[in-house]
Amino acid sequence: MTEQDNAKVALITGASRGIGYGVAEAVLARGHRAVITGRNEDALKEAVEKLGADRVIGVAGKAHDEAHQAAAVEQAMEAFGRVDYLVNNAGTNPVFGPIAELDLAVARKVYETNVISALGFAQQTWKAWQKDNGGAIVNIASIAGVSASPFIGAYGMSKAAMINLTQQLAHEFAPVVRVNSISPAVIKTKFAAALYEDREAEAAAQYPMARLGVPQDIGGAAAFLLSDDAGWITGQNLVIDGGRFLNAGV
Repeated sequence: MTEQDNAKVALITGASRGIGYGVAEAVLARGHRAVITGRNEDALKEAVEKLGADRVIGVAGKAHDEAHQAAAVEQAMEAFGRVDYLVNNAGTNPVFGPIAELDLAVARKVYETNVISALGFAQQTWKAWQKDNGGAIVNIASIAGVSASPFIGAYGMSKAAMINLTQQLAHEFAPVVRVNSISPAVIKTKFAAALYEDREAEAAAQYPMARLGVPQDIGGAAAFLLSDDAGWITGQNLVIDGGRFLNAGV
């Protein structure tokens, strides 16, 4: 039996760049294969080429589209014959401002992309492979989901829901599938650029670790939680914040 025969397969959403791409790198470094998704087909193709087209395929589409969810899982099964791991990373945050003025249509869009899509992908991987063969799921939440986050309230509310979704899935999918979430603080990605661009030193000064996070910080943690090394960990939310919350009482 070859190493390829032993490799497991991870479906990682929103992985053409940023945190999702960092997770894909970490999963591949452990000898596994990956199916990555993203909205931009050109960016997805570029990511596949950089990661290695012999071990990675890309499926373009919008995370909240149920047909896309089904197609991603179907193509994973066709290409690799299995889908052991799911990482729900795709997300959106299209609004910045006080929650009292939040457009409810925008709030619904945020929930559809950040929460409902994660549930949809989990249902798909459960039915296609994990129910009978086991596996693990990691949901990428946010520290915005565990405390008040002024001006990104809709995003924070959705991430709080994602943390609870993690617990619900962990309870229902046990003992065959473990489900955990990760709540990062600010990670240096295009998605979060508005939170640190042109003021990175000032932003980093709020962290005891004296720097902002990078995608690899989350990728390594996600790969661990997916692995057998985390075999007795489920239903947990891992906060990765460079010590940011240590300053809460100051």
